[in-house]
Amino acid sequence: MPPAHDPGAQTRALTDAAAVLDRAGVPYALIGGIAVAIHSGVPRATLDVDLAVDSRTELATLAESFRASGFTVGGRFAHTLNLRHETGEPVQLALDPGFDDFIARAETFSVETVAVRLVRLPDLIAMKERAAADPKRRRSKALRDRADIEILRGDVPDPEEGW
Repeated sequence: MPPAHDPGAQTRALTDAAAVLDRAGVPYALIGGIAVAIHSGVPRATLDVDLAVDSRTELATLAESFRASGFTVGGRFAHTLNLRHETGEPVQLALDPGFDDFIARAETFSVETVAVRLVRLPDLIAMKERAAADPKRRRSKALRDRADIEILRGDVPDPEEGW
């Protein structure tokens, strides 16, 4: 039997990652499924915490900052750093020049008692449109991106509607 899921683990991974980035003075914004859920008000299952980080950030220095804060550093790719929080929750950092303006416009959002930078709604939609249009993207992810776009534009399920 798999271990019980800790519902607060993802929140701790997010707030701890934001604290590392804030201490390092690295501009960032929360993106991905958690950002979709916050903006839409609709629960959204997601496997990880996704953060866009300023593309000019030195990846090796960033990895060391996270390692020193108790994160395990996983895969490093040209524009991505994969981490694992001490709770086991995955955290993915995306360093893409196309996200830098979105990061600069991010707003502050309170997660428990921690201020976290959150990508603005129009920018999140633009990110999702770009991802959904990428011909190299796995089909299941592109479909999820398209569904996210519709939810972000207001096509929110009504709990009273039928099939």
